[in-house]
Amino acid sequence: MEKQNHSVVAEFILLGLTESHELQIFFFYFFSIIYIAILLSNLIIILVVKLDPQLQSPMYFLLVNLSFIDMSLASFATPKMIGDLISENKAISYEGCMAQIFFLHLLGGSEMMLLVAMAIDRLIAICKPLHYKNIMSRRVCIRLALFSWTAGFVHSVSQMVFIVTLPFCGPNVVDSFFCDLPEVIRLACTDTYVLDLLVIAFSGLLSLFCFIFLFISYSIILITVHHHSSSGYSKAMSTLSAHITMVVLFFGPCLFIYIWPFSHVFIDKIISVFYTIFTPLLNPIIYSFRNKDMKKAIIKIKTKNVSSRSAF
Repeated sequence: MEKQNHSVVAEFILLGLTESHELQIFFFYFFSIIYIAILLSNLIIILVVKLDPQLQSPMYFLLVNLSFIDMSLASFATPKMIGDLISENKAISYEGCMAQIFFLHLLGGSEMMLLVAMAIDRLIAICKPLHYKNIMSRRVCIRLALFSWTAGFVHSVSQMVFIVTLPFCGPNVVDSFFCDLPEVIRLACTDTYVLDLLVIAFSGLLSLFCFIFLFISYSIILITVHHHSSSGYSKAMSTLSAHITMVVLFFGPCLFIYIWPFSHVFIDKIISVFYTIFTPLLNPIIYSFRNKDMKKAIIKIKTKNVSSRSAF
């Protein structure tokens, strides 16, 4: 009886960022430092928010979720990439490749929706300040976080449906440092033109919809603040600039990857590095370490620890 599963590829070969041995050594140390910085900075945010009673607000609750997603987003492929830089064997199993694709879209989709949730939080805080605490209750915050993860899961499953049934019967070289869906689809032993269009439709349009929603939301916020108070406008701009900057940095690469009609391997790799490594590092810097309340909380916890040590 003929087997229904036509896939004979047991593993994929990841070409990585470069073939230059000198650059591989440099990137090994560079990205190792960056990865450790990502983990430490996001862990600091999570711990500080948990330890400081004054940061128990909806905005910081959502920020903790963002930090957790960023650590996960940086971890789904970066450790493997760092290891491959000093290894001769750059292979990844078929199952490992599928897992990378799943977690990339799960975490990417979840972060998109979480940024939308954070925009809704700021929209209510500025446009409905008197009702803010009642609307953005603890239960609502948990529901927003759960909705973000659920949306990311549904998005990821919708992507996996396209690829798990594809036959891979020979080509197995992925010109990237992780298994990206468009790159892997090209290796299938069948016509993937329709699948390419579906991937663009599901991922590109989701990114575009979220970006447009965020653009409209922050425009409404800025217009509202500007009409109410000129002094409040500059203060709001200081607060909202972090949110707006992160939206542009996150959605820019997404929209470029899925909407730009031309593909260039070198540019695609730079965008992938930025999206999976530098964005999770920039989030703590932009959202938190420039935030006065977060700075005060970190100093207070540091001072408390120093005092407790000196007491011994």
